[in-house]
Amino acid sequence: MNGFIDGHCHISASEFDKDFGEVIRKAKKAGVEGIVAVTEFKEDFEKVLSLSDQYPGFIFPSLGIHPVQNDQVNGQRAACLSDLEGVLDLVVKHANKLVAVGEIGLDFTPWYCKSKEQRDEQRQVFIQQIQLAKRLDLPVNVHSRSAGRPTVNLLKEQGATKVLLHAFDGKPSVAMQGVECGFYFSVPPSIIRSEQKQRLVAKIPLENLLLETDAPALGPEKEGRNEPSNITISCEWIAKIKNITTDEVKRQTRLNALTLFPKLSAFLKR
Repeated sequence: MNGFIDGHCHISASEFDKDFGEVIRKAKKAGVEGIVAVTEFKEDFEKVLSLSDQYPGFIFPSLGIHPVQNDQVNGQRAACLSDLEGVLDLVVKHANKLVAVGEIGLDFTPWYCKSKEQRDEQRQVFIQQIQLAKRLDLPVNVHSRSAGRPTVNLLKEQGATKVLLHAFDGKPSVAMQGVECGFYFSVPPSIIRSEQKQRLVAKIPLENLLLETDAPALGPEKEGRNEPSNITISCEWIAKIKNITTDEVKRQTRLNALTLFPKLSAFLKR
């Protein structure tokens, strides 16, 4: 099989609970060969691991906590060190099942991260997860909203080499600093409506690109649920921008995914 690999998907999201089987059926019909299932919160871990057990060789778990966390009193807020309680131990416990650590990263959106102190603590949450991934020899699956340059710089400072920057919203010049370090960048279906993503794809070499959906977010339409089957849109737009065939994009992004996530190779033949 030589299909699509979705390098960053929230397949455990509640938006898929009512028709999960149909979502998976549509994904496979569209040519999806594997899904890297990321988490945002500690509470997501068990569900992602369970889904990977139910769909072995198709759903691959990536555990970590997002730079924005939920607070019962204040709503969404920047992650702090207390959010890591028990997280690192769980990642270690399940390391043999994981293809990556993530979704981790930085999010300096002002309404989530209002102060220097919050940004500094969010960095520490990110650093601890980067360092754990390095010890476990796992890639990191990284979020970098409104923090493209700080994220790339921190990854470089921490000596991270196995990196996927998903849905990168920074400048192409900053992305190219990551390319120089061997980082990969994954492209969601929202490229169809994002000039920033289109400029990014025009600049980044195909050898550094992966496909993603970030489903249920970042779909072709701003409102409405995104699904893994929409990965074909990412492929088509990369091909259009780079003036190559969709088969070339599929082949190279699959190879890139297997290079970054070597555990996939145990299930997916090159």
